[in-house]
This record gives sequence, structure tokens and C-alpha cells, in this order.
Amino acid sequence: MSKQKVTKTNAVRILEQQKINHSLIEYTIEENRVDGVTVAGKVGHPVSHVFKTLVATAGAFKFFVFVIPVSKELNLKSCAKVAGEKKVEMLHVKELLPTTGYIRGGCSPIGMKKLYPTYIDESASQLDYIVVSAGKIGMQIQLNPSDLIRVTHGNFEKLTV
Repeated sequence: MSKQKVTKTNAVRILEQQKINHSLIEYTIEENRVDGVTVAGKVGHPVSHVFKTLVATAGAFKFFVFVIPVSKELNLKSCAKVAGEKKVEMLHVKELLPTTGYIRGGCSPIGMKKLYPTYIDESASQLDYIVVSAGKIGMQIQLNPSDLIRVTHGNFEKLTV
């Protein structure tokens, strides 16, 4: 019996290089698109601990990464304020891959093409771990929120409605 080799993503490689404690969680999807709440159920973690990565823009070459609980909605006014912009809007899905190197449903806050300003919902600061995408559909990373702050050079902020 051969053991299936885990494909390493940029996010996993960076965590290993920086010696950041993490766990990989793989899951299977039968549907084409899976929402974050469904992913939480598949990986067996509370919805409050599973976070999604959203990318917003404030115009030409101004990108921001927001990491929020999968069951919450982004408050774009709050996000613009923490980013120091008048207005931010969600990045169009067709621009996600060329901008970040990741696809919708597999976008990790770790290991994007560039290190964009990253903000993590303040609710994460109260948790001992969170689960975020590992950079591909079907794979998640469990890690300490403070480690995510360190690797992304991020900040905890109020981001949700």
C-alpha cells in the first residue's frame, strides 16, 4: 500500500520555512462549489473557528486581504477605514488568480504572489486556533491566530457586520 503524497502549496511551504506550528486538514468535495459553512462541517471544526479569505481593492494596484469567519459578512465600510481608504470593493473573481495566485474557494491568506496588507477579524484573537485555506480546494490549515498575524504581517480588526 502506498501512502498518497500531499501536494504542498505556497502557504504550506511558507509555514514550514518559518517553522510555524500548523496542521493540514484535507477534505473531499462532491460539488463544484462549497461554501465555508459546509467546509467547516467537512473538516469537523466549529464554524466560529473556520475563516475565509477575501480580497478587496481600492483601485489600481491597491489590494487588501481580509480574513473573517465563514458565517459572517464583510463590512466594506469598516474594511476601508482599517485600510486607510475612502472605499474598498471586492476584487472581481476573474482577477483573483492573477492577483493572488489562488482561485476562488482555495484562496489562502498565506503565500500570495505579493504580501498584501492583511487584516484578520478581531474574533480570531479570542481563539486558540483558526482554520484557513491552505491554498487549494480540499485543503485547510489549522494554526494559532497570532502565528497567522506573524506570517502575514497582519492586524486584528473589526471587519464583519
